[in-house]
Amino acid sequence: MTAGTRVEVQVGKNESSTALIRRFTRRAQGLGLVREIRDNRYWHRTKSKNVGHKRALINKVRRENYNELVKLGKIDPAAKKTRGKGGKK
Repeated sequence: MTAGTRVEVQVGKNESSTALIRRFTRRAQGLGLVREIRDNRYWHRTKSKNVGHKRALINKVRRENYNELVKLGKIDPAAKKTRGKGGKK
């Protein structure tokens, strides 16, 4: 959890408890607390620096190959890319 962040709301004049709770949740969402708490809900193992470095090198090689194919005219960069099964046809 976030130790350094506090969310405080004061009860306004003639303000109902539901309005106060709604204002509190909006402020917490605005600070990004809700997303952070949900992201930290399950523990994820951190990847080592070597894994990230290897991944970056692989992406660099792929990008260079793609750019080379574009230069040779084998790939049209203006063509729309689709990902996975849910892509438009």
